[in-house]
Amino acid sequence: MSVRLRDVLGRHLGELRYEPTAKRIRAKLGEETIVDSDRAMLVWEPRRVVPAYAVPAEDIRAELVACVAPPPAESGTPVGFALPDVTSLPVLDPRVPFGVRSTEGEPVELRVRGGDRSVSGFRPSEPDLSGYVIVDFAGLDTWLEEDDEILSHPRDPFHRVDARSTSRHVQVMLDGQVVADTTRARMVFETLLPVRYYIPREDVLADLEPSPKRTYCAYKGEASYWSPDVGGRAVEDLIWGYLEPLPDAAELKGYVAFFDEKTDLVLDGTARDRPITPWS
Repeated sequence: MSVRLRDVLGRHLGELRYEPTAKRIRAKLGEETIVDSDRAMLVWEPRRVVPAYAVPAEDIRAELVACVAPPPAESGTPVGFALPDVTSLPVLDPRVPFGVRSTEGEPVELRVRGGDRSVSGFRPSEPDLSGYVIVDFAGLDTWLEEDDEILSHPRDPFHRVDARSTSRHVQVMLDGQVVADTTRARMVFETLLPVRYYIPREDVLADLEPSPKRTYCAYKGEASYWSPDVGGRAVEDLIWGYLEPLPDAAELKGYVAFFDEKTDLVLDGTARDRPITPWS
């Protein structure tokens, strides 16, 4: 019997998942190292689509103080976003705060000795993670895998981002107006996400107003945003791109992408359905 791998991944999304990493993991507040471990785990709480780091408590250079535990997310109305091509569960993407729990355990604070800052942590009840503390990635200033800094969240070893040049005719339309037209796109194939079409800036036909918005991708880097003028109205933050992409995405420099969830994409003359994702 054959098995579609996407279905396998979706079927286990509601479970607590973990994977050891051979990388040395360090995290800092300012110049002070708070986490230093070569025994780290990547942990995905139920419905989380990106991992967090869990490290042995003895690899944390801070006082661990127990906190009052909020109820797990499942005890009330489930929070999250739709990703119907993968699962019927509402998924927890990086915008959902670290403090939203979807598994049993004990929240803790990492109180830095001699300082006035603390960082959120969580001790899961799962026996396989006994003695480990999941640490809030956003609570620390700098994270390193070996000697390389990483952004946004830990990289998933089972997640790929492949960019491919294409001569297919790509048009982006909004309100019946063509706002981009190219045969020089770069298609980005990212695990469990719809294909994205990155277009050379010069092939965008609408005037673009820079936005102050910034987001971060662990694989591609810091994203800048633009609001195109379509029919005399600015469509806020509809376009993003990487001005200085990370080395793994260097080929995306000078290219921008539209949210397919909010536009009509025509590929070789055929209109594609708008995908349903957390950005819909």
